[in-house]
Amino acid sequence: MLPVALLLVAALQQQTPQPPPSTLRPSPVARLVITPAQRTVTAGDTVRLRVQAVDSAGQPVPNARILFRKVGAYFEGEVDSTGLVTAGSPGVMPVGIAALVDGTRPVTERIELRMVPGPATRIELSPRVTRLAPGQRIRVSAESFSATGDPRQDDIAWRSSAPAVVRVNEAGLLTAVGAGRATITASAGSAKASLPVQVLGTPIASVEVSPATPRARQGDVIRFTATVKDRAGARISGLTPSWTFAPGQGMIDADGAFVAYEPGEYTVTASFGARSADAVVRVEPRDVRRPLSVVGRLPRSRFNTEEVWIHPNGKYAYLGSGGGGDVMYAIDISDPSKPWVTDSIVANTRRVNDIMTTPDGKFLVFTREGAMDRKNGIVIASTEDPAHPKPIAEFTEGVTGGVHSAFIYKDPKYGTHIFLTNDGTGALHVINIDDPYHPKEVAQWRTEGRPDAGRTLHDIDVQDGMLYASYWNDGLVILDVGNGMKGGSPSKPQFVSQFKYDLEALYRDVAAAGGPGYIRGTHTAWRHRDYVIIADEVFPASSVKGAKDESAGRAYGRLQVVDVSDITKPRSVAWYEPEYGGVHNVWVAGDTLYLGAYNAGFHAFDISGELRGDLRAQGREIANLLTADREGTMPNATMTWGVVVKDGLAYVNDMRNGLWIVRIEPRTVTP
Repeated sequence: MLPVALLLVAALQQQTPQPPPSTLRPSPVARLVITPAQRTVTAGDTVRLRVQAVDSAGQPVPNARILFRKVGAYFEGEVDSTGLVTAGSPGVMPVGIAALVDGTRPVTERIELRMVPGPATRIELSPRVTRLAPGQRIRVSAESFSATGDPRQDDIAWRSSAPAVVRVNEAGLLTAVGAGRATITASAGSAKASLPVQVLGTPIASVEVSPATPRARQGDVIRFTATVKDRAGARISGLTPSWTFAPGQGMIDADGAFVAYEPGEYTVTASFGARSADAVVRVEPRDVRRPLSVVGRLPRSRFNTEEVWIHPNGKYAYLGSGGGGDVMYAIDISDPSKPWVTDSIVANTRRVNDIMTTPDGKFLVFTREGAMDRKNGIVIASTEDPAHPKPIAEFTEGVTGGVHSAFIYKDPKYGTHIFLTNDGTGALHVINIDDPYHPKEVAQWRTEGRPDAGRTLHDIDVQDGMLYASYWNDGLVILDVGNGMKGGSPSKPQFVSQFKYDLEALYRDVAAAGGPGYIRGTHTAWRHRDYVIIADEVFPASSVKGAKDESAGRAYGRLQVVDVSDITKPRSVAWYEPEYGGVHNVWVAGDTLYLGAYNAGFHAFDISGELRGDLRAQGREIANLLTADREGTMPNATMTWGVVVKDGLAYVNDMRNGLWIVRIEPRTVTP
């Protein structure tokens, strides 16, 4: 990233010719007086920056021109030429300010505006404990949210309506004191949440945990239950135990779902005050590691390599280009060991980011960003001859700001539609292509409560009439576009639910390493069984100081597994982060998750069974490959974009060097 001064001067020189820097005189401006001094603004609001350029005597410099430029937080807010800041979403936005006097050197300053969530309007409590045994202790967590659903980091105030029944401390730890009923209240500002709790008067005589002696592999989820009885042997229902385990690494949730990260023996305990019971778990290695081989290569070095897509017939692939790339390649992969380019489409674009064919393979769509005429949008091509795609139509109306991603979905009732992202407004556009030669828009949808400055739609997945939108600052948004559960259709998308999380808290280490204003957001989503797998795209705000080039930098990011068994209440249950590198695009085939992880390369994971906790720690990785090439656009640098799987082969695209065709081999068994 260019220094602030260079960015500002370059922007101004586009408007007013300037002498070479070596001939510029010192500026009469000694310093910049910037107001307001308190630079915190609520997400959704605006604030006006006012700047006065003064000389060494503190007097205004009358002919100084002030230039404002955002130098980070590119998806979270905006600042215009007059200094009006629009805070789109929570984060920290660096702003560069320059004072310029003709013929003199610029005077620059960098400030940071902290954009914070609005006041708390909602609090969520977990677990929703209803009954406790005398002497039992259990912690309840509280999360607060603004009116737009932005997570907050509030100090929660706790209160019990009857401390003689249930006490609660400042951390939300409940202690059942005596029989009776109490209401526990958590509050942050005007937001409140209540939890009615009953403490039983019936003494507990016995506790039993089942299963008592289970066996499992690393990563397998065992669901424990605790049976509580009184002195007469009658079962006591509705109690929530405190679950613990030892020794080793793993996790257990409030519902008794336990997962071990390492082989060994674990003791799982359910406690109800003075009464408890144990179960012993024997955990074996998951043992899923397998070798892989590179079947074929198609190096590309003229431009960055972007999306790859495989024609439904499995004999042709299509490859996009970026970093100024204006070409989409058609590739013969009928012999995967010898892929070769059969044709290409050159378009008015500087990036072909996304490619997809219709399910029957007769037509193809690719996206455009950075077009010279600024029309951007999408190109529709005929693939009647898959080796030689031919453009037949464009769609640009309303999406001239650029289209980053597109998804084609054919519904038996509603026909075939393209779901587009809009770089300019963050809106979802729905385009009917029942007649692909004459595409027409049938709907738009966008998140509410945010200005365009904070709204970004990055990627789309559609399965069974449900759309899973990766809405960057707004997390995962789920829409009914034909499933019917909310009466939705392609021409009338209906909101179902949303999963939003605190990006600033999750990636505070990235801010610590590269400064505020870094890139981060919900990047992609994939529906699989009762889960939606989402991945964040995260890059630091600045490069490594003193490094020769960007190969010294790295991506960050977390992949999360979101449980949508109750699709109206999505919740994160598992995650993966590489030790070094990021996460980008995913593909799921069977019980295997394939991932392009930027600097971390290509990865394949076993995602069989129920998923909980840290997937990397559970020994679920099947194989990995660093897709570096000494003849790439950046020699020996790995930047794995993603993967498409077809007929047992993984087609892996690396931004720096082209296409890799990879096979995961059968497991090698040692006698």
